[in-house]
Amino acid sequence: MNILLIGSGGREHALAWAISASPLCDRLFIAPGNPGTAQCGDNVVLDIADHEAIINFCKLQRVGLVVVGPEGPLVEGIVDDLEAAGIKTFGPSRAAAQLEGSKAFTKELCAEFGIPTAAFARFDDPDAAKAYVAQHGAPLVIKADGLAAGKGVVMAETIEQANAAITMMFSGGLGTAGEEIVIEEWMIGEEASFFALCDGLHALPLASAQDHKRVGDGDTGPNTGGMGAYSPAPVMTKAMEARVMAEIIQPTLDGMARRGSPFKGVLFAGLMITADGPKLIEYNVRFGDPECEVLMPRLKSDLVPALLAARDGVLNAVDLRWSDDAALTVVMAAKGYPGTPENGSVIKGIDKAAGEKDVLVFHAGTQAKDGEIVANGGRVLNVVALGKSVSEAQAKAYAAVDLIDWPGGFCRRDIGWQAVKREREG
Repeated sequence: MNILLIGSGGREHALAWAISASPLCDRLFIAPGNPGTAQCGDNVVLDIADHEAIINFCKLQRVGLVVVGPEGPLVEGIVDDLEAAGIKTFGPSRAAAQLEGSKAFTKELCAEFGIPTAAFARFDDPDAAKAYVAQHGAPLVIKADGLAAGKGVVMAETIEQANAAITMMFSGGLGTAGEEIVIEEWMIGEEASFFALCDGLHALPLASAQDHKRVGDGDTGPNTGGMGAYSPAPVMTKAMEARVMAEIIQPTLDGMARRGSPFKGVLFAGLMITADGPKLIEYNVRFGDPECEVLMPRLKSDLVPALLAARDGVLNAVDLRWSDDAALTVVMAAKGYPGTPENGSVIKGIDKAAGEKDVLVFHAGTQAKDGEIVANGGRVLNVVALGKSVSEAQAKAYAAVDLIDWPGGFCRRDIGWQAVKREREG
């Protein structure tokens, strides 16, 4: 079958790499793609916000499945429009995508169906929000309600930081995403990312990962879209995975179905593993980025039948096999990120790094220009390595990073530090 993949980042390069390997995939189109996805299929110039143009392209090219990578089109209802046109699409409906599109929606769902999460309050007025902060004190977590490209969360350690975040969000610092905010208790524990395929009724666990959100070594500096990740996350034991499925994922599916908005697609749960067990931080309704870049290399099964089964409601007949190896990705970002990145700098040595054993390089914010690859975004490359342990994968990944000649870029040098510490302590 012909498949269309929507998106242009590192997640989409990883998905294109996996989808193109499927015997079911006759031809893969990526809209708009990047220089990396061009190695897996055909990049096509389409405005992904123009749903009618995408429908027309699918009909012209006889596309049998559309896979939507980023959250924006999902929240805007692209799945509804494609399915209404008779085109099979992997991803949640507009109504179900509210699980990511609105923090307040998800918190209310948790409250209604007894899903463990942080205590919270929601506000559409800055004065009321600041009064709440004054009453409860710090630390607190301040979140923009809407989509903010991974930058809508402020970990406020002081009342002053909390009030500054409230002012910033309500004054338009995050655009419309901050028109309403959620204030949460500060949970103590270890974070983990957990993924499950869903078909509206059934959930199939995928794998765990751990992301590194802060821009600097030692988890310092502002939040980003993610500076690196590894999989699996040691904190997600088999017993913990079973608890997450029973206490968080399945109740969410049941709740969404009862509300008349069954969830189909991939459910990405950001978790805090606390002394009391797993608690939901937030949901995303698509594969994570950079988590997808460490999930796909570990997946031994064909991805495409699983995506089709999720869409068709028959996930209970699917089983997936995973490599026991660890995967670790280091994000190479353009200087200036997560502020204004310095674009246009030439990157050399990508092929050399990708030629190393057990190494993959997924493009994110790159552009082909005059026969060279140049930076064209904040997070630009994902250097991924596989190893028998996180320590081994980490060593291979950084050895490959050092083969890339890019003075205009930077990366964290401690991705995977929590798992490496665990391994060393035995």
